[in-house]
Amino acid sequence: MVVDVVAAALSFGLVYFLAGARVVQQFERGVVFRLGHLKDPVRGPGFTMIVPVIDRLRKVNLQIVTMPIPAQEGITRDNVTVRVDAVVYFKVIHPADAIINVEDYRFAVLQVAQTSLRSIIGKSELDDLLSNREKLNEGLALMIDSPALGWGVQIDRVEIKDVSLPETMKRSMARQAEAARDRRARVINADAELQASRKLAQAAAVMGSQPAALQLRLLQTVTAVAAEKNSTLVLPFPVELLRFLERAAQNPGVLHGGPDGAGSAAAAEAATEADAGLDAGLEPGLAPELETDDPVDPVNPVGPVNPVGRVDPVDLAEPSDPAERTADG
Repeated sequence: MVVDVVAAALSFGLVYFLAGARVVQQFERGVVFRLGHLKDPVRGPGFTMIVPVIDRLRKVNLQIVTMPIPAQEGITRDNVTVRVDAVVYFKVIHPADAIINVEDYRFAVLQVAQTSLRSIIGKSELDDLLSNREKLNEGLALMIDSPALGWGVQIDRVEIKDVSLPETMKRSMARQAEAARDRRARVINADAELQASRKLAQAAAVMGSQPAALQLRLLQTVTAVAAEKNSTLVLPFPVELLRFLERAAQNPGVLHGGPDGAGSAAAAEAATEADAGLDAGLEPGLAPELETDDPVDPVNPVGPVNPVGRVDPVDLAEPSDPAERTADG
């Protein structure tokens, strides 16, 4: 009889022990409720005992929880429709508050994150959503963390993952970026032209003060062209001479003004002045322009031109008229 009682007591003690034995993991904390009241302190990791039927142990995970926020569609401050999704990282720092103050802290954090994300979309511009995400992430974390502190939850970080734009807006942004790059390229080219023009003006001033510099530059150019191992030699040709020949072709009397050879003398003097200008180092476009109305023979500028274009030989015979001999004498 005694043996039966002892055996029954041992069996009851074993069942009681097994019913009240609990093991709390390292990343968990145990919150014990005795008859509905919170029993301090919070049970730490390891083996712990509770009173069966009377006590109730709830375990709270203290690990960082990664919760994706579903994509939220909204209109930015500059009236652009976007879809933004994000992810929130949080953890429980007060297990008792997470159990007592809120029914389901995970669901509560998710709902606050969604509303805060929609609020951030409405307060921000499209450029901020695309290029200034760090600042928006900090503001979003503060908005979620304010109510979450009363739930024993701490928001570790919040990050915006993706911003979806309409196709029309993507094409508009691509055209805007292309136009901006084109504008920068044109500004750079214009700046280069301005700098080059200033340097050319300085070089022209130096060459104008030193006429020999133009000739030296000409020789350098000829040397650079000849160094390419080609059969073409480029030599400068005065532009004024081309104009002179053009006028001579249009008006045969430019080089010969009449029988007395006055046109030839004027043309020779003009040619001498043009050569003097070239020898002085003037540019071909700055050579003195010959101004005469005498006809010029494009073939032979020495004598008068007959109707067929040949030069008449100079008559060296004595004049037949005595009056003419007297006048000549």
